[in-house]
Amino acid sequence: MLLDAIEDTLIDSVKLLPFLFFTYLVMEYIEHKTGSKLEQIMRKSGKWGSVLGSVLGVIPQCGFSTAASNLYAGRIITLGTLFAVFLSTSDEMLPILISEQANPAVIVKILAVKVIIGMCAGLIIDFVVRKRKGSATEELRIEHMCDHQHCHCGEGKIFRSALSHTLQVFLFIVLISFLLNLVIGFVGEDNLAALVLTRPLLGPFLAALVGLIPNCASSVILTQLYLEGILGAGAMIAGLLAGSGVGLLVLFKVNDDVKENLKITLLLYAIGVLSGILIESSGLVF
Repeated sequence: MLLDAIEDTLIDSVKLLPFLFFTYLVMEYIEHKTGSKLEQIMRKSGKWGSVLGSVLGVIPQCGFSTAASNLYAGRIITLGTLFAVFLSTSDEMLPILISEQANPAVIVKILAVKVIIGMCAGLIIDFVVRKRKGSATEELRIEHMCDHQHCHCGEGKIFRSALSHTLQVFLFIVLISFLLNLVIGFVGEDNLAALVLTRPLLGPFLAALVGLIPNCASSVILTQLYLEGILGAGAMIAGLLAGSGVGLLVLFKVNDDVKENLKITLLLYAIGVLSGILIESSGLVF
């Protein structure tokens, strides 16, 4: 069983390498060519920040949630815009789905759901904040902003950055796939899937917790579990909504208000869980 797990893992993972590298090459090109422009657009978005943030957040580039955290710490963007970006950001989900040659219609549906939820949540949050604060505006805190101190994707050459991303995510995929193959071998795929799929409330709660892990491993785990048929659509969406890459990690570093950061984290988790439960209950599939 151990040898079978190793063999299956290596065969399946190696097949992904060329697709994974090409996807990251395209993403790095987008990052280098449009990263600063998109950030400028978000800075000037005003009351439409949540709409633009949710749309821009879904564009495959690694530093956008980090940029949103820095911009919010400086009060350049609103809280709703921050949530819109966090909720729509897919981290490593998109390159993995592409490398696994998932149905394009499925990918579009997943991204569309994340954009719509991010947009709606952002608009509601900004509306509530405006009602509470009235006409008062927050003072800009530019000194709290930093220039992507946690994300070095824009440094160096595109090829090297793409190769670095590919190798890092490939190692995650190998490790996670190996563990999954072992578990499936011992427990049985049908039994494992039934354990989660027959409990519509359990999946979103657990997946959203995994999503909060400030590392690309969380989105890798969630996407792989979904592709293996172990997680349902609602649970996967719950985890991906709660996940913001390293955005939360940066927020805790650059935003001085720890209580506010904790509230943002809890609300992010709650939105993910609630959305996941609604999707699971509705029977929506991708």
